[in-house]
Amino acid sequence: MNPAAQRGQPASALEHLIMRRAGQAIGDFGLVKEGDRILVGISGGKDSFALLRILELLRRRFVFEFQLVPVFVDPGWDPAAAGLIQERLAGQGFSVEVVGTDIHKRVLSCLRPRTNPCALCSRLRRGWLYDLAPERGCNKIALGHHLDDFVETLLLNQFHTGQLKSMAIFLHADDGQNAVIRPLAYVERELLVGFSRECGFEPVEVCCPYHTRSQDPRRVTMTRIIEQMCLVEPRTRRNLLAALKHVRPTHLMDPRLQPKHNR
Repeated sequence: MNPAAQRGQPASALEHLIMRRAGQAIGDFGLVKEGDRILVGISGGKDSFALLRILELLRRRFVFEFQLVPVFVDPGWDPAAAGLIQERLAGQGFSVEVVGTDIHKRVLSCLRPRTNPCALCSRLRRGWLYDLAPERGCNKIALGHHLDDFVETLLLNQFHTGQLKSMAIFLHADDGQNAVIRPLAYVERELLVGFSRECGFEPVEVCCPYHTRSQDPRRVTMTRIIEQMCLVEPRTRRNLLAALKHVRPTHLMDPRLQPKHNR
């Protein structure tokens, strides 16, 4: 990092914007506290790179101290991936621990017709992070999900599961040990694409036999719906995010949310 970045100063207007939005999410939901030791899940993509860089810049600026522990859980599909990820993040001034696993074998052994191999692989990698966090002395796990992930998940659940919910920006895991945070919840995908390009970071594509199937067609459909809506209302993404923060229980149909005199 350059001298300004070492002091936690943004190097560009785009970096400043992303820092501001991540800082707002952290403040709104108390995602980071003094003394936290945060395991940062690294995938090799633009999102986890941006997450790590922005958290590091904020760490240098915040008045309280916290620590970051970047970890790449290697599922074992691509022998070259771990080295490339370490090399490219080292070029950005970061050291990343690589944890080798047999996830690829477990995916192959558990795969059934109509099963999404990428979703299964993701769940298994998340499980590894849950195990690794306490081993590394971490009390939180930071993941790189962004604004588009939140609003697409909101629509996916409404269209396909009949539930009014999205991702959790702060989640206490069922294991009772870990907390998951998503500091990029206020940041659009396109900003992260531009940020990765601006920083000169080349994402690492982890090759696997199911690479061409990595996109869930249902999520792709939600992305296209939102893109079409943005042609009519440019603030569609941010409006959907705002809807997650401005819930009107009296105008919903869940009996558990209704006043007793309405039951």
